[in-house]
Amino acid sequence: MQPMPDYTLSVSEQLKSLTASGALQIDSAQMHVASCLDRVLSGLKQRRPAAKASALGWLFANRKKASESVKGLYIHGSVGRGKTMLMDMFFAMAPCAKKRRAHFHEFMTDVHNRIAAHRLKLKQGETKQADPIPVVAAALYDEAEMLCFDEFTVTDIADAMILSRLFSELFRRGCLLVATSNVEPDNLYKDGLNRSLFLPFVDLLKQHVEIVTLDSPTDYRMEKLDSQPVYLTPLDDRTDMAMDASWMQALHGRRAQPLEIPMRGRSIHVPLAVDRLARFSFADLCERPLGAADFLAIAERFDAIFVDRVPLLGPDKRNQIKRFIILIDTLYDHAVRLYVSAAAMPENLLTQARGTEGFEFDRTVSRLFEMRSAEYLALHHERRAAE
Repeated sequence: MQPMPDYTLSVSEQLKSLTASGALQIDSAQMHVASCLDRVLSGLKQRRPAAKASALGWLFANRKKASESVKGLYIHGSVGRGKTMLMDMFFAMAPCAKKRRAHFHEFMTDVHNRIAAHRLKLKQGETKQADPIPVVAAALYDEAEMLCFDEFTVTDIADAMILSRLFSELFRRGCLLVATSNVEPDNLYKDGLNRSLFLPFVDLLKQHVEIVTLDSPTDYRMEKLDSQPVYLTPLDDRTDMAMDASWMQALHGRRAQPLEIPMRGRSIHVPLAVDRLARFSFADLCERPLGAADFLAIAERFDAIFVDRVPLLGPDKRNQIKRFIILIDTLYDHAVRLYVSAAAMPENLLTQARGTEGFEFDRTVSRLFEMRSAEYLALHHERRAAE
């Protein structure tokens, strides 16, 4: 774990301080991105708070605010280069009374839930506003004038089809966007269904953010890896026995039973669970129609999860690949301890990289390595102790 930086400094000054202390290596690519984040911070400090306008003057006040708003930032680059660390520093320093940081999958789950709630109100006659997007955007902006997204990515057609309208509304109100991603904007939702309908969002994004590449030559996540026996391969009897032994040790004499997690009028089936420990097969999680909201419910319910028999993932398993990517992202974001048995090491699971999946799976590989590290396991213990 890195020492806590001094958040009264700029991002660039923090990096210099940490490198001077020996906590970090000198990295010119990170320094360049830090200077871009400092520009955003400077703009935020200079941006005048929005004045309360009359109903008649709302439109003109809104136009003025949008024209004066500072431009956001979209940071893209390979996994393990320090994007999350830089975002940590920036977000803590940002002088916004209302700011929100989220994984993009979680944010979009929230958006879809709000849309569904609005449509229910419309059906019940509680509102006459037929279009939910302006209402949802207004509520989001009221809660956060700055949105920071970790791992900005678009893989779901339901997300892709509303992003342009949603962010048109948010940007019109003066919302600032800062995001990290493994994918450059022009490759978002690559090979996606009806992608032509998504492209206006890419153009909109480019108008409102500066695009910067973090192209550091070093993968720092690999450097700090301290391998733990929580990822077992190949899939054979010996691996199955080792997983069973780890499971029995985790049970510590308790008896695991099937469990149902209530979820929006249905339930998520957990084959084996006791207290905050659960065991699934890959098929249980990735060959059933589960989505980001389901994986979020699982991550919030359990501290440690066993996943048995992750197969090689070829072109015939596109849906399973997408679910596995979202699953690992969600477990990682919630510091869930993960035990896995798999057909191959993480970097060899995807047999044929294709379009966006290749970019996205690079992050999954990085996550799987980091989830075995001593630092991640320590973070797991810290977060659980605080709950």
